[in-house]
Amino acid sequence: MGPAPHPPAVGPTESRLLHLPAGDLELAAMGAGRPVVLVASLGRGQEDFDCVAQPLLQGGLRLIRPEPRGIGRSAPLRPDATLHDMAADVAAAVEALQAGPALVVGHAAGNWVARMLAHDRPDLVQGVAMLAAVTGTSVDAGISRSITASFDLSLPDQERLQHLQRAYFAPGHDARVWLRGWHPEVARAQRAAREATSDRAWLRAAETKPLLYLAAAEDAIAPPPSEEELRAALGPLARRVVVARAGHALLPEQPAAVAEALIAFARSLWT
Repeated sequence: MGPAPHPPAVGPTESRLLHLPAGDLELAAMGAGRPVVLVASLGRGQEDFDCVAQPLLQGGLRLIRPEPRGIGRSAPLRPDATLHDMAADVAAAVEALQAGPALVVGHAAGNWVARMLAHDRPDLVQGVAMLAAVTGTSVDAGISRSITASFDLSLPDQERLQHLQRAYFAPGHDARVWLRGWHPEVARAQRAAREATSDRAWLRAAETKPLLYLAAAEDAIAPPPSEEELRAALGPLARRVVVARAGHALLPEQPAAVAEALIAFARSLWT
């Protein structure tokens, strides 16, 4: 598989800069229909969702895309920020567009924010989707080293490529599509916000909201849990879909399958 192209979005994109107490937040919105908020993975930006934007729009969804703090025109996270603050940014984006309640999609570590928003602002959330997300299992030490190396931009591309392949992509897939787009300082701030969040009630988002866990069959970081394990960790309203031939990156590997699952889940939320 070669590097996945980034297809153009369907229809015009509305760009905004929200002036919030915590600093400016860059926001893009496109499409019409049921609202879907996209939350990017650790230290990565909204560009990761470009490969699924077109099929989601063609599926009749409206995409709300807040740029993570520290990327683009979004001001950095404040040193004392928690996941509550990160979720408040997403809430502000939804409210600015008068788009709630929405399906909130978090890729990998972005699921932290998706679940926290469901906890803090249930009025703005119709359902939650977690893509290739860790649900409490430990990560192999070698894989953890490769995750760390992925953020080390001083390493030669070929060395980083080996780490990206090992940690994020299924065998046979070309990891070069993820050589760029890493923001180490953003990742450090997001991890600090996660560590500064002391409460844990937000973890069980599927107690009160329908939740789709979209697993990658060959995920070295978050191997797919069983249905029983998933509901034990997240709550009784969790359901699982497993995407074949995909690793933790998931989006550039199987964009059509990801879009299909999200469209089906969105439609189920509003029937």
